[in-house]
Order: sequence, then C-alpha cells, then structure tokens
Amino acid sequence: MTSVIEFDNVSVNRGSKQILDSVNWRAQADERWVLLGRNGAGKTTLLQIAGGLMFPSRGTARILGEQLGRVDVFELRPRIGLCSAALSARIPDYEKARDVILTAAYAVTGRWREEYDEVDIARAQDLMNLFEIDHLADRVYGTLSEGERKRVQISRALMADPELLLLDEPSAGLDLGAREELLAALTEIARDPKSPAIVLVTHHVEEIPEGFTHGLLIKDGHVSATGRLDDVMTSENLSEAFGLQLEISRHGQRFSAHATQ
Repeated sequence: MTSVIEFDNVSVNRGSKQILDSVNWRAQADERWVLLGRNGAGKTTLLQIAGGLMFPSRGTARILGEQLGRVDVFELRPRIGLCSAALSARIPDYEKARDVILTAAYAVTGRWREEYDEVDIARAQDLMNLFEIDHLADRVYGTLSEGERKRVQISRALMADPELLLLDEPSAGLDLGAREELLAALTEIARDPKSPAIVLVTHHVEEIPEGFTHGLLIKDGHVSATGRLDDVMTSENLSEAFGLQLEISRHGQRFSAHATQ
C-alpha cells in the first residue's frame, strides 16, 4: 500500500520554542488517522505540514510521494482536501453554499467568472446529498449555522476528489445533535474503500468517528503513542498524553474518557 504521509525526524522551531521534536510518522492510503493531544501539543502544526502549508525546520516530510522543499507546493496542494478554521475564515459570507463547494474545483474561494461543467455540478450535488445540505444550496454562507457551515466545508474539501483529506477539529463548536450528524457522515466516508486517506485532529475521544483505524497521540511536540487505534486508545496512553489520570471506555466503536481524580 502506498504511503501518503512520511515524516522522518520532523522538527519545527519558532524562535526559541520547539513546536515539534523529531516526529516519525507513516500513513498509508487506506488508513484513517486521528491526532489527539492537549492544546499546544503540536497537532495543527503536524496537519499544516501534511497539507504542504508549512515546512519542517529539520527532518524530511514526504506528502503523496513528494518531498517538501523539492516539489512545487502549488501543484501538490490541489491533491489535498483541507477543512480548517483558517480556510473557513477566507470564505465570503455572501457566497452561496453550492458555490462554496463548487469553487474548490478551481482551488479558489469566491466565485467569479469561472465556468463549471456538468460533472462538477453533479459532484457538488452528490456531496450536498451525502451531508444532507442539499436544501441549503442557495443559502448564503454567512446565514448558516455552525453545524451547517462545517458540513459545507467538508463537502468543499472533498470536491476535487483529493488523495488525502485533512480535517482540523471538524466538530469544534457544534452542539450534541450537530456533532452526531457530522460524525455519522464522516463514518460513512471513513468506511468507503474508495475514500482518500483521512487525518482528523481533535481534542476529544468522543469525536472520533467510527471507521477510523489508526491514532497518534502527541505531547509537547513528541509522539507519545502511535499505531492501530485499538492499541493507542488506552487509559495509560491517554493519561500520559494529557497529563492527568484518565479512564477510557468503549461503547461499540465509539470512545469516551473521564478523569479518575
């Protein structure tokens, strides 16, 4: 199976602060990864490197077979679907939901004079159907609820049929109902063998969708545990990563955790 992410001793420094320290990570094309850790642990930095948005200070990062620093990232990035708060902030509030999704075909935000063929329009419609937002197609983005926006953002990330899908805290800010609706859609994507490799960043084990296969726990820029999700998601590993005594429970294929002190 082809590696989509290969990190060899990847480190990132900003001034005197070390954000990542000698991270080694391999992700294969058929795997669905979740990155867990406390605020400031380095999760989003890992995702930015995986998206070709940041270069490591030291070490080697290969994304979709291309080494950062030796590839034109403007050719690499269209092969990667990204859902993040930073990208969401660039979407015009007046843009229709359908066009927010469609414009990903040209890797732009904000529709102007570009033309879309029937294949693009059909794919956008299929994605709106999958995430149950087809009724929002003509609503402007600025009037959508947070849950509706998140589903539009993930539809956009999938629009260009990426080889790698990166999701940075897709459930953040959602109420319980909206979160469960979103996780159900992500479960459907994760279980589809035709879906791209997926990496999801979260703070909460309750937000890991069913169908995810691997986990990486990060603490203070170091990888504290990595591997198959069942092996990584233990009370001992979570306690180490978050710095307090935690007990993890499993309900079917979903997880929950609580402090024991």
